[in-house]
Amino acid sequence: MKTGRNYKFWFCTGSQDLYGDECLKKVAEHSRIIVEELNKSGVLPFEVVWKPTLITNELIRKTFNEANADEDCAGVITWMHTFSPAKSWILGLKEYRKPLCHFHTQFNEEIPYDTIDMDFMNENQSAHGGREYGHIVTRMGIERKVIVGHWADQKVQERLASWMRTAIGIMESSHIRVCRIADNMRNVAVTEGDKVEAQIKFGWEIDAYPVNEIAQYVQDVQKGDIDVLVEEYYSKYDILLEDRDPEEFRRHVEVQAGIEIGFQKFLEEKNYQAIVTHFGDLGSLKQLPGLAIQRLMEKGYGFGGEGDWKTAAMVRLMKIMAAGVKDAKGTSFMEDYTYNLVPGKEGILQAHMLEVCPSVADGKIGIKVCPLSMGDREDPARLVFTSKTGSAIAASLVDLGNRFRLIINDVECKKVEKPMPKLPVGTAFWTPKPDLATGAEAWILAGGAHHTAFSYDLTAEQMGDWANAMGIEAVYIDQDTTIRNFKNELRWNSMFYR
Repeated sequence: MKTGRNYKFWFCTGSQDLYGDECLKKVAEHSRIIVEELNKSGVLPFEVVWKPTLITNELIRKTFNEANADEDCAGVITWMHTFSPAKSWILGLKEYRKPLCHFHTQFNEEIPYDTIDMDFMNENQSAHGGREYGHIVTRMGIERKVIVGHWADQKVQERLASWMRTAIGIMESSHIRVCRIADNMRNVAVTEGDKVEAQIKFGWEIDAYPVNEIAQYVQDVQKGDIDVLVEEYYSKYDILLEDRDPEEFRRHVEVQAGIEIGFQKFLEEKNYQAIVTHFGDLGSLKQLPGLAIQRLMEKGYGFGGEGDWKTAAMVRLMKIMAAGVKDAKGTSFMEDYTYNLVPGKEGILQAHMLEVCPSVADGKIGIKVCPLSMGDREDPARLVFTSKTGSAIAASLVDLGNRFRLIINDVECKKVEKPMPKLPVGTAFWTPKPDLATGAEAWILAGGAHHTAFSYDLTAEQMGDWANAMGIEAVYIDQDTTIRNFKNELRWNSMFYR
């Protein structure tokens, strides 16, 4: 997925000159080794760039401002090798505007019991210096990620890698532009929200266009281009005619191919990374975009149904954060539909009218052409499949009037017990943590939407870190959730974010 940036992370080591040049040489040497080994580990998704040791106000301020100005720098990782007087960091931290990680590590893993002396103690004061530095960052109220442990430990490296993906989400949030085709579904509350405040908080631009402006792009698509794309469809997916005439079936598929090509051209020309549609306002479009939107989501575009621009932006954001994850299982727009309330088999069937991203599919993907009561258009073609199993998260960004809240639920995706041959959509089936009753009650108490941005490849911690960086409320529904404690948390949060 293209972001337009070759992101890197700067590694900045803090020290001071109390112990002489020989000590500073060792500090720089250790710092270089750590950076080299991190880059060779194969764990980190982005390159770490070594920077000279920071020991003065001037150099710290200069380095942080250079990081601000470097478009490829997605964040700074700070490490206090020795004691670094915290007042030296104030001006640099005050002017720094990108993601910050406090890597609380040390060069040696074990205390060298037989040889340790005061020279070693003075040169290896991370336990000391990290607290001095941490104090000033806390006093200044600066949001940062603190990661503790030895730099060569794979689990520590994985935490650093996880934060890097959050940092990319923070950086790319300000580049997300959402194209709204028509408006929100009439009389629906949760898909509404303050678009100006969203731009202030997240950097998102949310712009509306009349449907026929994008429909014109669809009408202008050449027949030859449609034929080429349809051949790709027919070679890639199972064609599920279900007694429909093959030529008539293909004509319906061709409509979606034209929509995919036309919509993508429109989005590329006008530099949008997410789109919302509304079945109540389709203009001259022959079908509600189905297969076309599914394919665009798979390419990395965000999507929200019925004008839900918040979810569209979140899907785009989460796709960016998950890009390049090894053995990725997928990220998609989802909607809660119906429950299974059989004891021991509880869960929520997830789907949408048409638009579920095939990146989450497990096994074969088919194309069906079926009637759709909404939209008053011809039968739309859509991709049908069932989702993968395993742990995932479902996130909902809601506007509470005085603030945004991000609700994050750990879920466990499962296979449904039986096939659903009459349900012509992509589906997922999951049980929210800690269980259906508690999870659903907590979600409703928090004001969660019926639309979610869903991912197998991200964690609640990553999304919560993003919310913290954006300065918004985040609430977690997970294995440890109880309704009593959750209600109290919402009450406390309402006081904090007043």
